[in-house]
Amino acid sequence: MAVSARRGTPLTAEEIRSTALRLIEAGGVDSLSMRKLAAELDVNPMSLYHHVANKTELIREICLGNVVPLLDLPPDDGTPWQDQLRALAYAYRRLARTHPMLWTYVHNHPEVIELKEGGLWDVLFRILPAAGVPEDKRWRTADVLHGFVSGLLLSETLGHIAADQADETYETAIDMIIRGLPEH
Repeated sequence: MAVSARRGTPLTAEEIRSTALRLIEAGGVDSLSMRKLAAELDVNPMSLYHHVANKTELIREICLGNVVPLLDLPPDDGTPWQDQLRALAYAYRRLARTHPMLWTYVHNHPEVIELKEGGLWDVLFRILPAAGVPEDKRWRTADVLHGFVSGLLLSETLGHIAADQADETYETAIDMIIRGLPEH
């Protein structure tokens, strides 16, 4: 019986998440299994369960620990709301483009992560009042914006928008959103 090269080296949560993310990017979330991850890490599959309860929890931890922190969110620095909203939209697009397999999976599996919490949403709800959106319409407006932009990104991710037109199409969509918001 061969002794694992891994023996004696402690497994870390970051190592598990980053390896799982690499496997997801190579083959998609559905191709990831705890057994494949364990093989890649050269550990017994049961050792993974000391760090995560299951695959869904692992995906959640990847999103929160590895992906969401990469969002380059616009600061609250007095920049006009239009510029902040544009920066937020492009940060979201970069996330979807950087991790398309994970982004698509999370949007199709709402049990993985609460999409309406945290940094992106905090920034959006900071911008909406500056855009003139009344308090009683902010959630609905946020839902519409998220649906609109996510749908556009899904179309881009799936190749329904020609690659050579994607940038211009996205810019047009964001311009339409910005022009339409003050009419609330």
